[in-house]
Amino acid sequence: MFNYRGQNMKRLLLAGAALSVATAATAADIPARPYAKGPAAVMSPAYNWSGFYIGAMGGYGSGTNVGSGGFGGGTVGYNWQLPGSQFVFGVEVDAAGASIKDSFTEDFGGGLLVTTESKINSFGSVTGRAGFAMDAALIYAKGGYAWANNKATISAPAIGLTSSDSKSHSGFTIGGGLEYMFTPNWSAKGEYMYTSLGSENYNLLGDQLASGNIDFHTIKVGVNYHFR
Repeated sequence: MFNYRGQNMKRLLLAGAALSVATAATAADIPARPYAKGPAAVMSPAYNWSGFYIGAMGGYGSGTNVGSGGFGGGTVGYNWQLPGSQFVFGVEVDAAGASIKDSFTEDFGGGLLVTTESKINSFGSVTGRAGFAMDAALIYAKGGYAWANNKATISAPAIGLTSSDSKSHSGFTIGGGLEYMFTPNWSAKGEYMYTSLGSENYNLLGDQLASGNIDFHTIKVGVNYHFR
């Protein structure tokens, strides 16, 4: 018996297969659409540190031959940062009033106590800076010329004897720190510096006494205002 329904089903299947093959062949003949690669993204810092700045700073200093104490003062400087670069270069000048001092008392017997004191009254530096900016944060190193005014005193109160002399010492300083721009014009910083100053002769009790090198460490914090 002739199966009419089965024959129709076979014809439909053959027609569908032929249509699929024709569609695939037509699609293969269509050339692929060219893909145009966009320009590579250029990353540039969101902040630029270039320009003049002025600020205030303070902290604590200590050394094996100068004692310890606090200080406070000001800073002025200038930064250069090329557009698109993360490297920052600059110059900085700072100065501070200080009370970094050390004293030693010796008993010579018979109530005669002799005290020697050394006190750094002020110090400052002229340095170059080189840093790496990560947008609002700047990690930097600095170094250059340093100076300090130091006062040496010998006193024996029991016999009313006092002798003192002040000298300016010069040498170098080196260190580094971290600065953060918390607004477009204001930044805060933390900094460590090592300072080494040459010896000077002090006129004490009519004699020339060498001080030896003055070496000390400072930890400072500060804020800077950046002119835009």
